[in-house]
Amino acid sequence: MSTADIEAPLCLPRRQLARLPRPALPQGTVDTHFHVFRADAPLNTPRSYTPDIATIADWIEFSESLGIAKGVLVQPSVYGLDNSVLLEALAAFPGRLRGIVVIDPETGETEIERLHRHGVRGVRINTRNKGGLPLATARTLAERIAPFGWSLQLQINPEQLPDLPATLSGIRLPIVVDHLGFIPLATETRPRHVDALKRLMDAADAYVKVTAPYRLTKETNDQGFAEVTRTLAASHGERLLWGSDWPHTELWDGMPDDAELIEAMQAAIDDPTAAEKIFVRNAEVLFFGR
Repeated sequence: MSTADIEAPLCLPRRQLARLPRPALPQGTVDTHFHVFRADAPLNTPRSYTPDIATIADWIEFSESLGIAKGVLVQPSVYGLDNSVLLEALAAFPGRLRGIVVIDPETGETEIERLHRHGVRGVRINTRNKGGLPLATARTLAERIAPFGWSLQLQINPEQLPDLPATLSGIRLPIVVDHLGFIPLATETRPRHVDALKRLMDAADAYVKVTAPYRLTKETNDQGFAEVTRTLAASHGERLLWGSDWPHTELWDGMPDDAELIEAMQAAIDDPTAAEKIFVRNAEVLFFGR
C-alpha cells in the first residue's frame, strides 16, 4: 500500500436503499448533487479520500427506485481535471443528466463548447479537498464559461461565506453553493452563517444546495438542519436546490439512510409549493433550461 493510499482512506460502501420515503418525492424531482466512481478510473495523487465503487448504473437504479426524474452529476475531487467518467455517464443518458466539471482555468472555447454539447452546465471550485480548484480561479473561469450560460459551483469552507459577495462581484453567472456552505449547525456562529447565505442570494444570482446534513453536524438528532432549511425556504425558496449527495463519500463511522434523509427534508419544508420549487422547478430551470 502506498503512502498516498494511507493518507486517502477508503470510503465506506454505499448503503442499499432499504425502503422508500413517505411521502414520495414530488414528480419530476431532480437530484442536483451526486457522484459516480468506476473501478478502472485512475485517481488523483494526492487526494482526500479513496472512493468505493458506485457506477452510473447504480445511481440509475437508486434514482428509479425513488422516482427521481433527472440528475446533475458532479465531478469529484479524486478525478482532478479528468472528466472522462462523468462524460461517459452523460453520453449514456443524454436527456436525463447534466454535468458539473472541473477544468483548467485556461481551457479554450472549443473544448468548453464540446463539453456543453455533452450536457455539461457548470464548473466546480473546491477549496475543501485536495485536487480542487481554488476560489481565486473564479473570475477566469467565469470569463471562459459566460458565453455558454454555465454556473459556478462552490464547495467552500464556511469562513469564506461572508466575503463571497465581494469576491464574486461583477460575475454575471449563476453561483451554486454546495451543502449549505458547510456551516456548522451546532455552534453559536450558525445565525451569522445563515445571514451570509441570505446576503449572497440577495447580491448575486446565487443558489444554495440544502444537502448532506451529516456534513454539518455529528449529532444524529440535531434539528439545526431543519431549522436552517425552513428559514431559507421561507425567504429564498426559489434559490434552494435538493440533492442526494449519493453515494455519500468521506464518511467513516456509518452511512446515512437515504429514505430518512428525504423524509427529514420534506418535513423541514412542509409546504407543497416550496417543495416543488426545491425538488423540481429550480433545478429544472438552472440545469436543464439552458
